[in-house]
Amino acid sequence: MNIRLYSCIWFLLCHSIGTLSIAQYNSESSPIGPENGTLLIIGGSAQDIFYTKFQELVGGPDASIVIIPTAATSDTITAEIKENFKQRFLDRGFNNVTVLHTRNPEESNTDAFVQPIRKAKGIWFSGGRQWRHADSYLNTLAHEEFSNLLDRGGVIAGSSAGATIQGSYLARGDTGANTIMMGDHEEGLGFIRNVAIDQHLFARNRQFDMFEILDHKPNLLGIGLDENTGIIVKGDRFTVFGESYVVVYDGTRWSAERDTIYQLSPGSREF
Repeated sequence: MNIRLYSCIWFLLCHSIGTLSIAQYNSESSPIGPENGTLLIIGGSAQDIFYTKFQELVGGPDASIVIIPTAATSDTITAEIKENFKQRFLDRGFNNVTVLHTRNPEESNTDAFVQPIRKAKGIWFSGGRQWRHADSYLNTLAHEEFSNLLDRGGVIAGSSAGATIQGSYLARGDTGANTIMMGDHEEGLGFIRNVAIDQHLFARNRQFDMFEILDHKPNLLGIGLDENTGIIVKGDRFTVFGESYVVVYDGTRWSAERDTIYQLSPGSREF
């Protein structure tokens, strides 16, 4: 089933919805994903079904993948932490795994650092604090190579912080607290443009938080993902995948009684 986004909040249950269009208009402000590649955007607590789907999307167990653990909350990413990230994927049948990490944007701006990305079929961004991904990779050579991977038909996946970083607006990007929706970091890596992405939606009772962003930035599309639930994005469409709900916020509301769609006023918190 194909649906265009014309209501304030669509609740999309993974088992009952098909493909949904995320382009409202043919304009530069339209939300849109990669033209050639695929995004796998997961709302946190990703279970085996997502690793299996990622493996399928990249082309099988022998495809070269890069794991980026930079968002992890540890102040230092030790060799042991890197090995644990790698083992998580090896245990799930991936045979060609590289863990790539830095918290120094000068390093991520070098040819030596980005070589594994240039050879990869897929990238997986870790959970943690999304601003760490932004600090390390935004507007660097690594960022350019992430986009090049998508251009050649590759896959970028991520869960929790690794989901939010894929949007153009960085929700919960404050270094002080993850409860601040519009913080000291507001720019994501922009693999899907004109979109803000939130995660752990119903598990943490976050379903109303997106309105704070949209009150100030009404041209954005909001996407909220519950845990172990995600979307597979290709171009201007996505498919819901997982066990719970995806919520889409577009600043309007559909009334069944009135059989009409109308614009919400600033500050509205309606379902």
